[in-house]
Amino acid sequence: MRGRWVDALWLLAVAVASSAWCLTAAAQLGATFDEPFYVKAGLVNWRTGSNKLMMRAGTMPLPVQVQTLPVYVWERQRGYEFDSVAELHTVLPVCRATNLVFWWLTLVYAMRLGRTFGGAWGGRLAVALVACDPNFLGHAALATTDTALLALMLAFVYHTYHCYTPGASWKRRVLVPGLLYGLAITAKASAMVFGMQALLVLGLWNLAKAGVLTPPPGSSVWRKAVHLWHATFQFRKDVAVIGYIGFVFVFAYCGSDWGAEPTFIKWADTLPDGDLKQKMVPISRELKIFTNAGEGLLQQIKHNVRGHGTYLLGEWHPRATPVYFPLALSMKVPLPAIALLLAALVVHPRRLLVPTAGVALLLFAFTPNCRVQIGIRFVFVLMALAYISVGAAIARGWTDQRAGVRVVPRWLVGALLAVLAGTAAWVWPHGLSYFNQAWGGMPAGNTLLHDSNYDWGQGIPELRAWNAAHNSGEPLAIWYYGTDPDVARPPFVWVQLSHLPVRDADDVPHHCPTKYLAVSAAILSNNPAPTPPHKARLEWVRAQTPVARTTHFFIYQLRD
Repeated sequence: MRGRWVDALWLLAVAVASSAWCLTAAAQLGATFDEPFYVKAGLVNWRTGSNKLMMRAGTMPLPVQVQTLPVYVWERQRGYEFDSVAELHTVLPVCRATNLVFWWLTLVYAMRLGRTFGGAWGGRLAVALVACDPNFLGHAALATTDTALLALMLAFVYHTYHCYTPGASWKRRVLVPGLLYGLAITAKASAMVFGMQALLVLGLWNLAKAGVLTPPPGSSVWRKAVHLWHATFQFRKDVAVIGYIGFVFVFAYCGSDWGAEPTFIKWADTLPDGDLKQKMVPISRELKIFTNAGEGLLQQIKHNVRGHGTYLLGEWHPRATPVYFPLALSMKVPLPAIALLLAALVVHPRRLLVPTAGVALLLFAFTPNCRVQIGIRFVFVLMALAYISVGAAIARGWTDQRAGVRVVPRWLVGALLAVLAGTAAWVWPHGLSYFNQAWGGMPAGNTLLHDSNYDWGQGIPELRAWNAAHNSGEPLAIWYYGTDPDVARPPFVWVQLSHLPVRDADDVPHHCPTKYLAVSAAILSNNPAPTPPHKARLEWVRAQTPVARTTHFFIYQLRD
């Protein structure tokens, strides 16, 4: 009982400190690219019951519904609706604070997984590593979907490991993982892939541990293969049923508007005359099953198959590059965490052989197939499972009482955790833009990666403060990539340099009737030529020398 109380106090201290970091950081940051849409779509869903906005964007509804529920209750009490644009900065702090529900769930399951594989200290080290990572903190402070996915995937890994054991009942072995798999998909469509990868590792791990996969002694290679095929027959059936249960859950949760789909009708009307058109035209008008989860899932599948360009090491790549995520991890993972991983690899390599490490390795091996390379947030599950595995391996070494066993010294682990916590405090409130010192730190981040790795449109409040301090609050022209509606409010003059007609090579001052022009880092690192005007103005800006900068904006002087 004493150990349980220590665990509870440890978890409470970590949760309170990290939540304070998130709440105070959120107050310093403007709206990121996705948040205005999530707030609007969530409120529309609560008011009408329709998920259409989210499904068309490929956004699964659970996190958005949870984050906007308090706002919906608030507007019901006051008697009239919030304007999701004009009053965004009134409701966004509420949505961001509500996202801490998923952050706390992340911490609980990080500790439970660490304790499962590393005992009491395994859980304590695991939750400390997760809670002090600036990347996790930066996203936990926002009203987005990545923290929700992380929380529900850790819950899926934990319960699937404990439930999918040989001899367990169908309810425990199949139903529980199936429902949790579906729940994870309602957070983000990528759980379709992540969940199946985790299930394969955890299921085969437990079968191997129980000796089910071990062939008879002296078996030939062919006999071993035959044995393995037959030994995994039930497992393959269970995987199919778990997937089926998960998708049934997702479709039931997302529901439907029970209406026809205009794009389906349009497609049927454009078919050439013939039997197919005669059959599809009435079907398109009578098949009233939309909106449904299939639309959202299909949008995400199409998005990943199609992919898009990415910015890496100061260069724009028109297509996704296989080395993106390995390099991004080396830049964004804090150095103390990397040092702990290396220490565990050197001192406790065998103790790293735990199921969470197996899932993390499979997710890492899959990263070259991820064609949407706009943020390290897409591998948060991988990072958290790696932290949990490291904490468990180190703690298992401490509890090993055999003589001569090497361990990672406790003083070293304590020192590295203290440095990690100090790093999180030092980068506050810009956890989203964190880069480790081996790559030049946060000031160099805009030359290394782009989008949600650095500038996700959240820098408007800091720019407003700079303008008040250095430009006496006078109008400031801004070339901005993001969706924060505050960019259209004084003293900002939002100039659409990406679309305004080009008069000559030096026409930027003509379109900016102010002393200064602020250009967001995302403009400099995103696609350099989405439009001819954008390319021309970007070349002009890159030829200039900024007179000042904030974290996410470069300021250029246009006139005296």
